[in-house]
Amino acid sequence: MKKVIPVVIAVILIIVVVGVSFGKTLYEKYSYGQDKADLNEYFEIFGNDDVPIIMQNERIPHSARLINGVYYFDQDTVEEYFTERFYVDTNEELLLYTTPDTTLEAKLESGEVTDINTGETEKYPYAVSVYKNDTLYIAVEYLTRFADFSYETFEDPNRMQVYTEWGERTTAVIKSDTQVRWRGGVKSEILTEVKEGDVVTVIEPMDDWTKVKTSDCFIGYVENFRLKDEKTVTDTPVKSAVKEDFTYLTRDHKINLTWHNIEYAQDGADLRAALAPVKALNVVSPTWCWLTDNEGNFSSVANANYSDTAHDMGLEVWALVSDFHSGTDVDTYELLSYTSKRRALVTNLVNHMLEYRADGINVDFERINSACAPHYVQFIRELAVACHANNLVLSVDNFVPTEYTAHYNRHEQAEFADYIIIMGYDEHYQGSAEAGSVSSIPWMQKGIEDTIKYCPKEKVINAIPFYTRVWMTEGGEVTSEAVTMAVANDFLSRNAIETKWNEDTYQNYGEATIGGVYYQVWMEDADSVKVRLNVMDQAQIAGVASWKLGQETPDIWDLIEDYMN
Repeated sequence: MKKVIPVVIAVILIIVVVGVSFGKTLYEKYSYGQDKADLNEYFEIFGNDDVPIIMQNERIPHSARLINGVYYFDQDTVEEYFTERFYVDTNEELLLYTTPDTTLEAKLESGEVTDINTGETEKYPYAVSVYKNDTLYIAVEYLTRFADFSYETFEDPNRMQVYTEWGERTTAVIKSDTQVRWRGGVKSEILTEVKEGDVVTVIEPMDDWTKVKTSDCFIGYVENFRLKDEKTVTDTPVKSAVKEDFTYLTRDHKINLTWHNIEYAQDGADLRAALAPVKALNVVSPTWCWLTDNEGNFSSVANANYSDTAHDMGLEVWALVSDFHSGTDVDTYELLSYTSKRRALVTNLVNHMLEYRADGINVDFERINSACAPHYVQFIRELAVACHANNLVLSVDNFVPTEYTAHYNRHEQAEFADYIIIMGYDEHYQGSAEAGSVSSIPWMQKGIEDTIKYCPKEKVINAIPFYTRVWMTEGGEVTSEAVTMAVANDFLSRNAIETKWNEDTYQNYGEATIGGVYYQVWMEDADSVKVRLNVMDQAQIAGVASWKLGQETPDIWDLIEDYMN
């Protein structure tokens, strides 16, 4: 018996040790961890003035800044989430915001904002913009004047809740005191404590845990049994921004515009002669003006008698201004990136059109690169305000949309301009590496479809070509010559070149090798124009434009008249 007792005791001790060890393992596995999360890591705070932004129910990859006790967003954040309307002139140190009828101007790092139309200045108790580490920041409170959103800030650490959208969301009540953890699981770090009766927003229910957001914008996980009384609530939208009522000078009829390319002053008699064959025309756009320097000056061949005659013929005059002309060397970036120069150009153009009794301005700036684009768009905004104040229609010419021309920002143009005109030609152009159509119908149709993604179709006019290119390939070198419809017909006739309907381009196509030169012609003629107009009619856009007057054959106007009617 004495020998058995020690064995029993040993066994009991082993069982106890194993039990304790097993219990400890279970405890370590299922007990609640008490480690606190590093909130700087959680919120991705990298500097003392960083203010992480919770947008709706998500931490976005942008932070606000707390500068001198004022909250600011950087310009990229403002443009991505709130408005792209702010414009920064670093040359003259200005922050501008253009409304439908004026521009609000503030010196950078100033709290004074001036309405340039009325001259009235409003003073804010903070700088509406500041520069920090070469980054521009705009005061969040100032931004609420221009964009609808709500925001709430919290401390320890600094953070901000922002709402730009409102609708239905699910809430739940905390059933008993607990913790919100960084990730689902009892061992996950604790973000914050929540009390019985606290209300949280339910983001994503799961099997055992639910992703929630607290009222002070911690997003983490709570065990399902800690939640009760789920319900759907509807938030009230915030309307903090001043309502902007854009009015446009769009017409209540289809537009039929033709560009009248002139290099010298022409009067009413010249216009009547040029328009003799046309039908159903209601707008003529003479190429009157072109930029001549970087200060806002331009040359012009305007003639008031031309406008008077056009009006007698029932036509409007939307005079064209271009940023290119032989013999001139203009740096559009230099011109448009200075507010004073840009305003001089706007003022001079509007006054010029009023003096020569034009009805509108047609902007044809084709040399805008991505660096110049923000300045160009601001020019369109300011020109639109000035045009509308003087009852002038503003139309803007644009390339067929491609990734290389996205910087023209057609959407923002359309916010201010009355019409967006697609230059629906030059699919293949002088200098193209290969021969091809000036404007195949599928290419043109896609140009219309892509444009109305950014612009209301009621403001979109599609321009069609009145010219054709004769392509020549010799010794592997491809060249071309732009010719009128009549010249193209004559070329085919003189060389006995037969054409056949091309189902890829929806044009008559002809080719021949003559004297060792391979010629190709994709015809612009009544057949192609008829298809073009049908596509445009189905798209229900605002009308048609044509480049250029005098290159067409008379039968084209019969088709356009049918389209207009």
